[in-house]
Amino acid sequence: MESVLHPRSSNDSPKNELVGAKYPLNTNTSQRGLEEPGGESPVTSPITSPPYWVQSHQRSASAISIDSIPNGAITLQDNTDGEDAKNKACWAKSVYIEDHVIINGSRTGIGAFVVWNITVETLHGGTMRIRKRYSEFDDLRNKLLQTFPYSAAAMPPLPPKSVISKFRPKFLENRRAKLQYFLNCILLNPEFSGSPVLKEFLFS
Repeated sequence: MESVLHPRSSNDSPKNELVGAKYPLNTNTSQRGLEEPGGESPVTSPITSPPYWVQSHQRSASAISIDSIPNGAITLQDNTDGEDAKNKACWAKSVYIEDHVIINGSRTGIGAFVVWNITVETLHGGTMRIRKRYSEFDDLRNKLLQTFPYSAAAMPPLPPKSVISKFRPKFLENRRAKLQYFLNCILLNPEFSGSPVLKEFLFS
């Protein structure tokens, strides 16, 4: 498309030139909306707010939200500002159980047990490495149930025990995955993450 330059007449308003230079995307706007019947340009901005942005009277944001909510309505609350006390209690980002070590109790293998190597990543970029036995997971869950009796649904069950298969690779891998899931549900839950019971498990 070729551009055609029209010579400016003496009646052209310099104000319209400034508007065209500042907002070049509005050059195709019809001049009918920019001039009044008297020939004078209205003192308004070429970019106006949509009608639904304009309020009939001034009210604060809190008053608008309160007055506009009918009785019994379902509301949403934004907790991303971090002001909630429970959200501040969250400090862990993820939990991994990477592998395990079998500790032999004697030469015959009697009394042998498994120790799990756990890595906890924090929200600040740090890491914790701890080693725990299955019995310590069981003790943690029982203490959490005593401390939070109404939050049992948020605590996944631990994998079952087995006297025969407890050292078999398939059994250990299944146990590792379920113990890792359990720890993620506990550490990433703001209700449990600041509990003294959990701190005792991590630092003892």
